[in-house]
Amino acid sequence: MADSQHMETHGFQTEVKQLLHLMIHSLYSNKEIFLRELVSNASDAADKLRFKALSDDSLLANDSELRVRVAADKDAKTITISDNGIGMTRDEVMQHLGTIAKSGTAEFFSKLSGDQAKDSRLIGQFGVGFYSAFIVADKVTVRTRAAGADASDAVEWVSAGEGEFTIASIEKAKRGTDIILHLRDDAEEFLDNFRLRGIITKYSDHLSIPVEMPANVSDDEEQKQESWEAVNSGQALWTREKADISDDEYKEFYKSVAHDFEDPLLWSHNKVEGTHEYTSLLYIPKRAPWDLWNREQQSGIKLYVKRVFIMDDAKQLMPSYLRFVKGLMDSNDLPLNVSREILQDNKITRAMRNGSTKKVLSMLSKLAKDEPETYQEFWDTFGNVLKEGPAEDPANQEKIAGLLRFASTHNDSAAATVSLDHYLERMPEQQNKIYYIVADSYEAAANNPALEIFRKKGIEVLLMSERIDEWLMSHLSEYKEKPFQAVTRGDLDLGDLDNEDDKKQQKKVEKDFAKQVKRFKETLGERVKDVRVTHRLTDSPACIVTDDDDMSTQMAKLMEAAGQKVPETKYIFELNPQHALVQRVVALKDDARFEQWAQLLLDQATLAERGSLKDPAQFVARLNSMMLELTESA
Repeated sequence: MADSQHMETHGFQTEVKQLLHLMIHSLYSNKEIFLRELVSNASDAADKLRFKALSDDSLLANDSELRVRVAADKDAKTITISDNGIGMTRDEVMQHLGTIAKSGTAEFFSKLSGDQAKDSRLIGQFGVGFYSAFIVADKVTVRTRAAGADASDAVEWVSAGEGEFTIASIEKAKRGTDIILHLRDDAEEFLDNFRLRGIITKYSDHLSIPVEMPANVSDDEEQKQESWEAVNSGQALWTREKADISDDEYKEFYKSVAHDFEDPLLWSHNKVEGTHEYTSLLYIPKRAPWDLWNREQQSGIKLYVKRVFIMDDAKQLMPSYLRFVKGLMDSNDLPLNVSREILQDNKITRAMRNGSTKKVLSMLSKLAKDEPETYQEFWDTFGNVLKEGPAEDPANQEKIAGLLRFASTHNDSAAATVSLDHYLERMPEQQNKIYYIVADSYEAAANNPALEIFRKKGIEVLLMSERIDEWLMSHLSEYKEKPFQAVTRGDLDLGDLDNEDDKKQQKKVEKDFAKQVKRFKETLGERVKDVRVTHRLTDSPACIVTDDDDMSTQMAKLMEAAGQKVPETKYIFELNPQHALVQRVVALKDDARFEQWAQLLLDQATLAERGSLKDPAQFVARLNSMMLELTESA
């Protein structure tokens, strides 16, 4: 009975109201997942008590057989999910049943589109948890008592899910939590015991905690309450032999641990024996989680020790660039009282991390080889996360590099990509470098003037346009002993791709144009680091490039976007003496007009490389003045 003197009414956090509304409407066609979520939560509560009892067995009192119970009452139109797990205090009830304490919550809501099918997937990834009760119930009552607390310290929480809830002190004879769902009229199908059993078998068969239902559903009420039987197998799925587990079982287990409504893309189940013994069950999802780019997001790896649940988000078991991987690892070697601090620097943990990393990279390599189209779907979804790998994991750098995909001058769209292995296969025999360019967009990369000589000679250049690409290339210096070379950096040397006649002609042009180069350099002064004849251009009059020792354009933009102060980069200005516009400019005798044109050529080249100018107003004024001059002389 609730103590009215200790009853309080509270309003839900705004985000909870939004989530409740969205769930009721978006998840209407998949209502049965409420039972999966609530049974999973109850099982977690039992797991947490089992873990805490390792250091304080008094918490178990005289009730050490942990279990979850599900019972339907057709007359009252209720379903009750009970556990004898860790329970909650009044403060914990307030924290867990009235708010959403997840970082990135605002970002999650911003991604919702109003499309019920798409939104339901996002809501599933967000983890509907306890609030899924309101998919089928118009009123929910929670009665809970924390392990170790007195019977009089129990709490009752009640809500109709419409904006507020009450919380009151009650007496509860046993620890744990009872969740009573008062079903809506359109959810009465779940009062059928066989329906409930089917759902539990489908979603919760893998749970090591017994999930029980009344044994004799047709007997009288008194006998029904006293006789319970386990509905699930009670054997953790990952402990079974792979040959005995069907694909459907693997898929349903994934949906349970990942809170996903879709099947996984692929999975790997492994038992490692030897110096360290552990089992891993790792999944690659089909779709990116909503918080993939949230730095504070939890890892998708659960840690078990000897089948005892330890923690949900064991970041130490999977590198950050593989944070999309879901699943679990179960160690036979770690101590049961392991903490996050112990995990941080532990040789067993490191071995598990190294093993799981290699397994995931191997899974992806096999997928790329056997099913390139499916791998491309994976790449389109998770590729930019994988690009963090070469910097984070030098030991596996070449394996990760082999999984990377890039647009290329040999393909006709950003969607058509090439692997580094394929790039090496179609390189001319005399080519000894992997050429690439990084720009703000695919179009900017594909149309950069610096590519002109490469197109003329038929040399493939990788086109990179994601923000992370410059960071990637700053850590990826070579692949299979072939160094990477940015086409917009340093003095271009095509090595054996240039024949002797080309080299002789280049030297002659440099010598013949030396005076004009000097004039440009004196005119442009501090605006440039140097001026020289280009070997990159065939159709454009000029371009700018960065020196090998200077920060690249894209790296400077990346650091500026991160709020870091970046020193100004002075570019090398390269001129194409064969271009008609350059020839007309160098023929000008009037120094003032020459300066105007020299500045204009530099601005034009800067726009092509950077996409912006430091002083666009001055550029526009100069351009207007020159256009006016040309129209007056026409």
